[in-house]
Amino acid sequence: MSSTEHKPADKIFREGLLEVRIFADIRDMGAASAEEIAQAVIAKLKEKDEVNMIFAAAPSQDEMLKRLVAYEGIDWTRVNAFHMDEYVGLGPDAPAGFGNFLRQRVFGKLPFKSVNYLDGLAADPEEECARYTRLLAEHPVDIVCLGIGENGHIAFNDPGVADFNDPKAVKVVALDRVCRQQQVNEKCFPDFDSVPAYAFTLTVPSLMKADKMICVVPFTNKAPAVRRALKGEISEECPSSILRTKAGAVLYLDADSASLL
Repeated sequence: MSSTEHKPADKIFREGLLEVRIFADIRDMGAASAEEIAQAVIAKLKEKDEVNMIFAAAPSQDEMLKRLVAYEGIDWTRVNAFHMDEYVGLGPDAPAGFGNFLRQRVFGKLPFKSVNYLDGLAADPEEECARYTRLLAEHPVDIVCLGIGENGHIAFNDPGVADFNDPKAVKVVALDRVCRQQQVNEKCFPDFDSVPAYAFTLTVPSLMKADKMICVVPFTNKAPAVRRALKGEISEECPSSILRTKAGAVLYLDADSASLL
């Protein structure tokens, strides 16, 4: 099989404006989502000189990113890359840092026109938010590649700090216990106290500005959050539920993450 050959989705349906595609396993889910992202980039490059993309950093994205970097026929030299969140206090070489995660898997493997990192060691976090806000204003987002957390978050917009009408584009947030424990469960940190308590995040409105949002969510541990996102109230208590209001958003699931639907 080539990098994006895959079996068709087992099931496709809509919840609000959000299209949901369920695949038998993570390999087909990853290949199909990478194919859609690649085709979205190619289509955008026919419309404009440059494309601006935001990437999530999480183990859930590994299969998709592996397939995407192997995809041929994309002029990545016309693509500007951003990442959507970063821990406060972790440097560019920290193993669990999101910038480092993305550099290893995608940013360091493709010839992007620019790669724009959030600086977790910024001396003035508010100025770092302002700097990144300016970059996003100069490069309006076209495509967002994201996931959903165990607590229903998108980026680090956890319940309690998520604001569907946030006036800010980038902010520093306190991470909730479920979010921090997830990082331990996924073996990103050795224990709860090692997980930073604060992080930079792009806000919900920043992400929702994209024309295309591809949300990739495998694994059994995500099944309760997926059910809340699709079947519960559209609420900041489950931030990912906002995807049901977004035309151009597609949610990719495997059999495990869809098991409670």
